[in-house]
Amino acid sequence: MSAISPLAASVDACARYSVVHETRYTYQSAVSLSQQYVHLTPRPFAYQLTESHQVWLDPLHNDGAEGTDYFGNATRHFAITTPHTSLLVHAESTVVLGARHTLAQIEATLPWESLRAMMGKEKSPATLEACRYLYASPHVACFPELEAYARLSYTPGRPQLDAALDLTRRIFSDFEFDPRATEISTPLEAVLFGRRGVCQDFAQLMIGCLRSLGLPARYMSGYILTHPPAGKPRMIGADASHAWVSVYCPALGWVDFDPTNNCLVQHEHITLGWGRDFSDVTPMRGIVLGGGRQKLDVQVTVTPLPL
Repeated sequence: MSAISPLAASVDACARYSVVHETRYTYQSAVSLSQQYVHLTPRPFAYQLTESHQVWLDPLHNDGAEGTDYFGNATRHFAITTPHTSLLVHAESTVVLGARHTLAQIEATLPWESLRAMMGKEKSPATLEACRYLYASPHVACFPELEAYARLSYTPGRPQLDAALDLTRRIFSDFEFDPRATEISTPLEAVLFGRRGVCQDFAQLMIGCLRSLGLPARYMSGYILTHPPAGKPRMIGADASHAWVSVYCPALGWVDFDPTNNCLVQHEHITLGWGRDFSDVTPMRGIVLGGGRQKLDVQVTVTPLPL
């Protein structure tokens, strides 16, 4: 499968990357049927174009279909009906990223209370679309403790995106990255009070803070360019999937923040897609018949390319 973005002429290119994402399942016994649903195609939008994309499987699938989900993300479903003891899903993409908003731009946005007042009243298509990301979702609850944490950044009259950047920085400072502290099903209450987690947790925590205030925010799924230690080569397969947050602003559109890395997103984040939370844009999920115990290995390599 391959795709060329129609946005090539509209992106002011500032970075170009190759992304290789490999997911391998090894099973204790033979699987007689595997059905999988994947979000592995980088999404073209205002700041990203997809030059090329392809996915292949080992073993080959017997049936498959490409589609688009409710949020506009590219999807793919496939079924393997021949017995197998391992499954490899290999995705390769080349993407070009464009320049995004600067810190100076986000400091001049409207007060956050004004945006909250607009939601549900303003009938423009962009604002109505933002309402999709205003409410609690399967992995993002809204509760008073989240609102209280958010209000330390969202003080009266503060510019909306300036407050979002401050919340980004506070989550980075207050929480510790710990891959053993949480699981996919860990509730936000446990993350908030435990102060530990991974990028998925921190993104959903920030989203919960914003929605608890009555502000829309969406979950961003993709990859980030990592930097090896000085003098060390870039390691193949050492990167990983990543998650961050997108905040709606009537004047600028959607603006992305990364609480795991304490930054306003620029040109090192590659977007697969977006939704309300992790459950909407899981890179790969499915069911198998048989197999017994299984082992999962995921490797991601993001490589800078010349423009």
